[in-house]
Amino acid sequence: MLENPKRYTITAALPYTNGPIHIGHLAGVYVPSDIYARYLRLQGKDVAFICGSDEHGVAISMKAKKEGITPQQVIDKYDGIIRQSFIDFGISFDNYSRTSSEIHHKTASEFFRKLYDNGDFIEETTEQLYDAKADQFLADRFVTGTCPKCANEDAYGDQCEKCGSTLNATDLINPKSTITGETPILKETKHWFLPLNRYEDFLKEWVLEGHKSDWKSNVYGQVKSWVDGGLEPRAVTRDLDWGIDVPVEGAEGKKLYVWFDAPIGYISSTKEWAAKQGKDWEPYWKDADTKLVHFIGKDNIVFHCIIFPAMLKAEGSYILPDNVPANEFLNLEGNKLSTSKNWAVWLHEYLQDFPEKQDVLRYALTANAPETKDNDFTWKDFQARNNSELAAIFGNFINRVIVLTNKYYDGIVPTPNEFSEGDLQALTELKAYPSVIASSIERYRFREALSELMNVARLGNKYLTEEEPWKMVKENPERVKTQMYVALQIATALQVLCEPFLPFTSEKLGKMLLNEGTTWNDVATKSDLLVANHKIGQAEILFAQIEDAEIQKQIDKLEATKTANKIENETVTPQKETTSFEDFAKIDLRIGTIIEAEKMPKANKLLVLKVDTGIDVRTIVSGIAEHFTPEEVIGKKVTVLVNLAPRALRGVESEGMLLLTNTPDGKLVFVNPDTDGVSNGAVIG
Repeated sequence: MLENPKRYTITAALPYTNGPIHIGHLAGVYVPSDIYARYLRLQGKDVAFICGSDEHGVAISMKAKKEGITPQQVIDKYDGIIRQSFIDFGISFDNYSRTSSEIHHKTASEFFRKLYDNGDFIEETTEQLYDAKADQFLADRFVTGTCPKCANEDAYGDQCEKCGSTLNATDLINPKSTITGETPILKETKHWFLPLNRYEDFLKEWVLEGHKSDWKSNVYGQVKSWVDGGLEPRAVTRDLDWGIDVPVEGAEGKKLYVWFDAPIGYISSTKEWAAKQGKDWEPYWKDADTKLVHFIGKDNIVFHCIIFPAMLKAEGSYILPDNVPANEFLNLEGNKLSTSKNWAVWLHEYLQDFPEKQDVLRYALTANAPETKDNDFTWKDFQARNNSELAAIFGNFINRVIVLTNKYYDGIVPTPNEFSEGDLQALTELKAYPSVIASSIERYRFREALSELMNVARLGNKYLTEEEPWKMVKENPERVKTQMYVALQIATALQVLCEPFLPFTSEKLGKMLLNEGTTWNDVATKSDLLVANHKIGQAEILFAQIEDAEIQKQIDKLEATKTANKIENETVTPQKETTSFEDFAKIDLRIGTIIEAEKMPKANKLLVLKVDTGIDVRTIVSGIAEHFTPEEVIGKKVTVLVNLAPRALRGVESEGMLLLTNTPDGKLVFVNPDTDGVSNGAVIG
């Protein structure tokens, strides 16, 4: 771990431009990285906070095919949505670039070419999956199948999202093309491979020995598992029609693999930023006094801790990451977030539904951050975090302080008198919080840091509750001046300390206190953060209550998504073989009424029914007992196949069959045409 670095390069995982940003992305990567970058800037550190759109993944081509547009149209659409969402949400990137930019194509090509010229690649002709019907090789997510490690039947050609294993398409059992649904064949093709096995000793020394104590256990454990299992060469090129051309002869029609190209996007984005700022980019990537930190989700650990470091090591002139604080996954209302199934809270939609509540979502996601295990986001918890914590604790304290200061002193910070033991204790406790919060942030424990921030607000509420200035003002108004002075110091500290977590709140609070320029270090060292005779502004509501109706609207939206997914995923039974009219004419369907019903003894699924078919009353045994009680079906009009050959079921002769079907949500219903005024025995046909 690098102590006292001269500068920081902070990268946040490049989002795929095949869809908008959702809360899983925010909780896993963008909120924690933004907290870290904002905190470092408050310390006066030299920071380059870097990100950009990943625009060359197979997912882009898949989205384009699905929507019937070009890949360029896809990336332009979603880059615009993502970029604006980040701005509106207050993610403070120093540079947000695109891997489709010229500077990135040039940087990635030069990087590949250097490794190629140094002989760092293996060139091999291997058999790859090929869709003969689509006339193309199936890279990564153009193929699905059964994971060889956990038997998940919906694994992709590059990764199993159930067990997290990184795969090659040829590893899949029973592979299918996502383009045509056909079973692919194996066909020879030439590619270039990065021989990861050459870097096993380096990775063991760098990660397994060098970062055992300071890297998160989930990151260290996954890297150790991979290295201990033995590393193999990894292809860095693909047979695709979208991406960066492989810059060597004999590679026509081949593109750089997205996981070779994408992390180089951090470097090209830094170059872009430095050019705009008139800076030299190289110290941010090549100076040993620079601390490089990658913020990612757990599904990207292998790429950032094995493949990219091996690339950097092979190139030879770059620093390696000091830390890769990967988070686990965030679920939504008990189910895994899914872009394809629309099971998500999309950031751009949230900002429309909850304008000016960016910090509420930042708070909820940080307070429930999946730092050590998968966590679950629920709308009820979101509402409780706002109403019971932000509004009732943080907002309540600020409101009381500013309202009372304006009521008693026309908004002028009073000159304190002699400090009591309680005053001094509160001010002493306050000075300790900057280092406590800083320690948590620097160890990437953002949930813990946020909890300590809220303890500052709790300190303020406790102080006011114990001192009761609203009572004391009648008995000893001079004492109240000191009380309000102390309370205003706590309020000012909150303004500064909350900035990394709640930047919009910090800005709003700064305007209410008419305060700027107070630093993190000031909070730790000074007792006069807001000096006597300073004029503050009027109180405003920092966190409005979120009503039940607003939350129910979001829950209803998710329920509608769940229903739509069931309907979309409903498998329609294929048409049976063609039959003749003569055969169809033999079927005798009649309207009937169930007049008696009872459960078949010792049979959970069967009901024994008496049905009036109009031509007789007959016994029919039907497997509907798990869906209907006997009482529910008596008097029910039904459609009966009356000329079905009798069949004995558990000793009871069944003389026909009722027609039923399933709804998209799995409910069993009777198939029955409009029978108003139709008598039993009426023929259907």
